Amino acid sequence: MLVSAKEMLDKAKAGKYAVGQFNINNLEWTKAILLTAQENNSPVILGVSEGAGKYMCGYNTVVGMVNGMLETLKITVPVALHLDHGSYEGAKACIEAGFSSIMFDGSHYPIEENIAKTTELIGIAHAKGISVEAEVGAIGGEEDGVIGGGADPKECKMIADLGVDMLAAGIGNIHGKYPANWKGLNFDVLAEIQKLTGTMPLVLHGGTGIPADMIKEAISLGVSKINVNTECQLSFADATRKYIEAGKDLEGKGFDPRKLLAPGFEAIKATVKEKMELFGSIDKA
Repeated sequence: MLVSAKEMLDKAKAGKYAVGQFNINNLEWTKAILLTAQENNSPVILGVSEGAGKYMCGYNTVVGMVNGMLETLKITVPVALHLDHGSYEGAKACIEAGFSSIMFDGSHYPIEENIAKTTELIGIAHAKGISVEAEVGAIGGEEDGVIGGGADPKECKMIADLGVDMLAAGIGNIHGKYPANWKGLNFDVLAEIQKLTGTMPLVLHGGTGIPADMIKEAISLGVSKINVNTECQLSFADATRKYIEAGKDLEGKGFDPRKLLAPGFEAIKATVKEKMELFGSIDKA
């Protein structure tokens, strides 16, 4: 059964560890992440961008697939199904489809409009027991076509005071691969946001490529949810490439998609476990 992300993130904040949000793109991604969470007794958040949701034939299909897996795979750890970087319309659609958590990314609106739309969505979502993530100061890099900058701690507090369950703030993190000239996370801004928002679980987007010591420092400063997507994609692609380059798809029935995709599936599992160890969420279910 899907659950809100609120309880798992409140526990993570209090326990000074983070829960991973691992974005899903298809059946293999979802199955690999759920099995890894169960094997490691870790809570987990399945992230779905609007682009990935469309690719997977819509939010109803995603909800049906995830609920079916939870039952068939006998998943007992807490699992939240979360809209990642959702629009106002996308957030409403996911609430109706049966997601247990949503992110409304109003960071590109003036703060007053961000507040108004976030407030409305909180009312709708909380009435159904669905957790809400908001964003202030768009995260850098590309996320389904969105490019942005950093956060104002005072605006973070304004959004946090609305009653959101988690808050994403830009602190120098970016989506996708980090460039060689990346300056790192701005811990001074993060510390100020933590000071102003108190017990609010903070979210770090763009978890791929951030050094382990920075991840641990961010967790110590209140980050309770860390998003990972690109790293799983890269590990899947690398394992699949090696399988094909070795000619294994030409051996026997190696072309069978269940065999062709198996190395990538295992690579995702390994990546997710590595992140859960780094985030400290193993045996926290």
